[in-house]
Amino acid sequence: MNLEWKTFLIAKGAFIITEPKIYVLSDSLGETAEFVVKAAASQFNKGHALIKRVPYLIDEEYIEQVVAEAAEETAIIAYTLVVPKLRDCLVREVKKYNITAVDILGPMVWAISENINEEPKMEPGLLYKLDEDYFSRVEAIEFAVKYDDGKDPRGINFADVVLVGISRTSKTPLCMYLAHKRIKAANIPLVPEVRPPEELFKVSSKKIIGLTVRPDVLNPIRQERLKSLGLVPNADYANMQRILKEIEYAESIMDRIGCTVIDVSNKAIEEMAGKIMQIIYRGDKGERK
Repeated sequence: MNLEWKTFLIAKGAFIITEPKIYVLSDSLGETAEFVVKAAASQFNKGHALIKRVPYLIDEEYIEQVVAEAAEETAIIAYTLVVPKLRDCLVREVKKYNITAVDILGPMVWAISENINEEPKMEPGLLYKLDEDYFSRVEAIEFAVKYDDGKDPRGINFADVVLVGISRTSKTPLCMYLAHKRIKAANIPLVPEVRPPEELFKVSSKKIIGLTVRPDVLNPIRQERLKSLGLVPNADYANMQRILKEIEYAESIMDRIGCTVIDVSNKAIEEMAGKIMQIIYRGDKGERK
């Protein structure tokens, strides 16, 4: 089809112009690849693309999951992976799914290597080495947001710590606080009517921490939550019998897992987070097992 005829058909609405879907994969922050992708997309009609950045890839299993997801989306993959085993894994997976993948960094790295006759270090994130703590914190925060409230149970496998408990036991605030300490934390709500993810029972119980609370402390907290949402404070959510049922159910799950349990009643976030970090780093116990 010649250009004039194609232009005519587009003008008549015979073609639907869509935005390309592009996954940006990196074993560092991924900003370089995303910038290049945006620059390339600007050369086309709408000038931008649907970009999903997946930074800090550190294991092959996660790469396999991301590539499978990209295949389902019929997406292109752009990547800046300098760790050889991760890059080899990606190349293998994109071939399996017949996905178009573009190595953003590799050709230039090897061109420089040949030009100066020196082997590259092949270490991710050297550009940001001075800010390593900062970017570790960013990574942990992104992780906490992605795997908050059981949105994706796969996070259980990759988390440094997994918090479980009923509603209003400070799971999300604790995960965000821990993220600022560069700890990857996921959380899973325990609800009697919802079966907990199987991943909870497959990982080591040492990285799972249960959060419990006294019913007399939880009841007014839930009532205030209902008021803030414009709902009546005596709804089932804040009913004492409902609360007792949820606590009993949650404790049965924690017993099944065999995890450490912390009572969060009347405790500040900093205090609870400090206890969790002691458990993570020193193997201290919670109030009970």
